[in-house]
Amino acid sequence: MSVAEHHGAVPPRTALPVEMTWDLENIFPTPAAWDAAFEAAEARIPSARQLEGHLGDDAATMLAALRLREELYREVYRVGVYASLRFSEDASNGANAALASRAGGLQARLGGAVAFIDAEILTIDPATIDRFFAEESGLAPYRFAIDDLFRQKDHVRSAEVEAILAQASEIAGAPYTISSTLTDTELPFGTITDEDGNTVQLGQGNVDRYLASRNADVRRSAWTAAADAHLAFGNTLGEILQTGVKSDVFYARAHGFEASLEASLSPTNLPPAVFHNLIETVRRNYPTWHRFFRVRRQLLGVEQLHPGDLHAPLGDDAPVIGWQEGVDLILETLAPMGEEYVGIVRQGIADRWVDVLPNHGKGSGAFSSGSYDTFPYISMNWHDDLGSVSTLTHELGHSLHSYHVNRAQPITYAGYSMSAAETASNFHQALMGKYLLDRHTEREWLLAILEERMSNHFRYFFIMPILAQFELWTHGEIEAGRALTADSMTDKLAELFMEGYGGEVTVSDEDRRRVGVTWAQFPHLFMNFYVFQYAVGISAAAALAQQVLAGGESVVARYRDFLREGGSSYPIDQLKRAGIDMSTPDPVQAAFDILAGYVDRLEELARDA
Repeated sequence: MSVAEHHGAVPPRTALPVEMTWDLENIFPTPAAWDAAFEAAEARIPSARQLEGHLGDDAATMLAALRLREELYREVYRVGVYASLRFSEDASNGANAALASRAGGLQARLGGAVAFIDAEILTIDPATIDRFFAEESGLAPYRFAIDDLFRQKDHVRSAEVEAILAQASEIAGAPYTISSTLTDTELPFGTITDEDGNTVQLGQGNVDRYLASRNADVRRSAWTAAADAHLAFGNTLGEILQTGVKSDVFYARAHGFEASLEASLSPTNLPPAVFHNLIETVRRNYPTWHRFFRVRRQLLGVEQLHPGDLHAPLGDDAPVIGWQEGVDLILETLAPMGEEYVGIVRQGIADRWVDVLPNHGKGSGAFSSGSYDTFPYISMNWHDDLGSVSTLTHELGHSLHSYHVNRAQPITYAGYSMSAAETASNFHQALMGKYLLDRHTEREWLLAILEERMSNHFRYFFIMPILAQFELWTHGEIEAGRALTADSMTDKLAELFMEGYGGEVTVSDEDRRRVGVTWAQFPHLFMNFYVFQYAVGISAAAALAQQVLAGGESVVARYRDFLREGGSSYPIDQLKRAGIDMSTPDPVQAAFDILAGYVDRLEELARDA
């Protein structure tokens, strides 16, 4: 099915074909069923407190507490993910917003009710813990979790304090919710004139389509309109982001960390050196990006490369890829993973994991989300191009990760690190890029494929590391007792982008502010030090894809073992077992070497034009 007819004005949710929407009825068939599950979960939460003060009595009581916590989280997360997905599909719908608010409150109450468990376990003598494990075989799956808890003992507060901090999590999450509500539903982008001279209402659901227009006036107008919309609400958005950063700093200090970066990495035992090695290696390789900007300008045939040109198609006749054609292409690119793996993807598409089309109130980005007992759902906006195929296979990488973890691990280990998550998603895209480059020699196809590869790297290997530097700065400002303002954040981020552009992108004084307000366009900045892990993931994924394509079934099996580990071990160790050592800058540099090869090929195509 072609979805080109949906590329104009963003339609209401009710206008979408049901087969192109996700099947949330698979979680709860009716609103009444959700209400019943909510009430049942809420009624069970107080039962956790009955065990408080008794975890050290015997092994059976400790096991009962750990199992009860798992059961409660399974129930509450299922309720929560349904509400979250309803809100994300249309944040302008007041009923959806109410569901999300109620679910957030339920999760906070559960967090408060079970906060005593970890705090109380830490008061038990380690020798007693060891005796419990010897006496009760049912405790065996929790060995890593409890050992990891003792690793973080210095940062766990009393049961009472942890309960209060957990209950406050709903408030701490408010900046993200407020920002998303404003930018996805109420931010007026205004209108632009499209390629045919028609006036088009711009919004989150269609802005990406116009940013990728072949018409320079259209794409630059779309870029300007989107940036100006955020600048117009800059002070409000700035206060919201500052509040989010203050929340991060508060929780870091409440748990005894010196800095927010350390606090964010501690739960997965990721060394801060991974962050700093990554940033240093990316900055050292800025000249590769400068080469890309030069060849992009040549291929676009513009005298100066404008910030609004950075998402423009490099060819004149890029392939149009409809939904089903794109799905079939993804299945082909994943063939090296084996028929079982491909079959899971095929069934997921048939079961309507994916919410395909843009609609009013739906964000412009893409994500994969689910709970332990639901499908790993995907939200995206399909635009009949190779970029849409790339986005879908990226999110399917996340979904297949969740699928494997949820079948291999108890819910205690169902969560996985952000670096592992972004490895799995970018792995799919690396396989797709190699598949296409091996099969196409036509100029337009080559330009489209290389554009997809560079666009993916531009987002994760240029923009995200710049945002990571910005994030380190914002947290440092609050930690030092200074204030953040819309102007100071805009100026700082513009400065970081200017360094990355290296003079190869022409930015006027007026456009400098538009570049700088990029911070208001990335909700990822509300996810404490998430953005740098995209670059970790794309580096590890490039190496893993090369190994899988060269190594056969044993390497595929090793990769699937990596997917199954979830939170049962530390991500740095998981990647080492998979064959990648992210404690050194070598994988990042190797990924840049691959990127430089893409630029070489683009330069050849520019010379042959």
